[in-house]
Amino acid sequence: MPVPEAAVFERLRTFAAVDNIGEHETRSITEVFTGTPLGSVPVGTAADVATAVAKARAAQVEWAVRTPKERAEVFERYRALIVENREYLMDIVQAETGKARWAAQEEIMGLIFAARYFSRIAPETLAPHSVPGAFPILNRTQVRTQPKGVVGVIAPWNYPMLLSVGDSIPALLAGNAVVVKPDSQTPYSSLANAELMYRAGLPRDLFAVVTGPGTVVGTAIVDSCDYLMFTGSSETGRTLAAQCGRRLIGFSAELGGKNPMIVTRGAHLDKAAKAAVRACFSNAGQLCISIERIYVDRAIAPEFTEKFVAAVKNAKLGAAYDYSQDIGSLISPAQLETVQKHVADATSKGAKVLAGGNARPDLGPLFFEPTVLAEVTDAMECGRNETFGPLVSIYPVDTVEEAISLANDTEYGLNASVWADTKAAGERIAERLHAGTVCVDEGYAPAWGSTGAPMGGMGISGVGRRHGPDGLLKFTEPQTVVVTRFLNLDPPPFVPQDKWQPFLMGVARAIRFLPGR
Repeated sequence: MPVPEAAVFERLRTFAAVDNIGEHETRSITEVFTGTPLGSVPVGTAADVATAVAKARAAQVEWAVRTPKERAEVFERYRALIVENREYLMDIVQAETGKARWAAQEEIMGLIFAARYFSRIAPETLAPHSVPGAFPILNRTQVRTQPKGVVGVIAPWNYPMLLSVGDSIPALLAGNAVVVKPDSQTPYSSLANAELMYRAGLPRDLFAVVTGPGTVVGTAIVDSCDYLMFTGSSETGRTLAAQCGRRLIGFSAELGGKNPMIVTRGAHLDKAAKAAVRACFSNAGQLCISIERIYVDRAIAPEFTEKFVAAVKNAKLGAAYDYSQDIGSLISPAQLETVQKHVADATSKGAKVLAGGNARPDLGPLFFEPTVLAEVTDAMECGRNETFGPLVSIYPVDTVEEAISLANDTEYGLNASVWADTKAAGERIAERLHAGTVCVDEGYAPAWGSTGAPMGGMGISGVGRRHGPDGLLKFTEPQTVVVTRFLNLDPPPFVPQDKWQPFLMGVARAIRFLPGR
């Protein structure tokens, strides 16, 4: 299992947007699989953020003058560079996160999809469009878009490329500058993509990556940006939303999830069980939209459970920079500790371990077996709280109604999965679930990959949406421009107000008969 060369990471550190990089305190970054040092990055300061934001503001003025088509051409070139460098990018994200290679490829595919989709829709979506004016003929009314200015992106460690650069793409295409704070554990994923975007022709000052702690760099970004995009925990999301609220700037966030899967009678159990392994344990369960609760009709629960547990036990757990392993490592001692605590708490209160349940230091310092529990209750830590690790609970239910009720019995509302006897039955269940996305006969990937549709959460799972036209337009300010022609609302010469005002009222009443009014 060859570790990517440290020289690669040392080169990437030069793309961190800090001044006098050699004079900064540094943070060591290690390969998750083994703990081997990869390199170091500068620990940014509030002053570094201030400098990056100032440069970004200056660069954004010229960038905003370019047409959406011209901006899109940069990201078409960037997309081609992603494809060309996909193996290199997967090596980096695996080294930083410890995820299996197929899960790393999800990130690369997500970046390709985002660059392609937003590049294609930006010219038309951002183009001015006409709407009916107050007075036909007299008024020509257009709605235009203006960029927010400098967009701050605070990115997580679990999908460090897709959830930093993937969110930056539409912000940049909308005419903004972007300043990114990557998670301190995964800075190289953002820096590698910064290099590719600069090679594609993006002005360097327009996209800045400032490495450093959230309490310093993140706070400074929130205090200086014009719009904030955040992905992370619901608790942190609340804090950032309050900070943005005090400044009266826009805020969008994808937050936590305690996502359910429903399996009804007549569902294809072999397919459901196999897909559930991916849905529950992608990136070792460290995924906001992964499944942590499975509700199965009691009549088929034994059969489904047997098939699912067998599939989980057959999944290959290990470290490899190829596609030989199904599930990779957790990212940090803190994540490992959380999973261990949830399993220990549940078993001490009566839960049964059907699969897994153990750390695997023989495979690497942060490996934990994919774990399936039964007889979990709300009194257990993992009952209602997000584990964000390789842990899922199975609950037999008597009816579809009970499954829907239990699935919705949560503060969260991010993603859900439904497996029923027919597609139509699955859709009927889906439309009753309190979740921003629902996959019928899959876990999460098709919903995430549908970049033309909005992606986000209800409840404490998020604010706003990424993807779709909304994922582009949220980074803009709508502006209405009205041109008055021929005469304005003042009465013509020699027409008194007592004659003019009734005339205007008559026109206003007649407008209702026009199309679109």
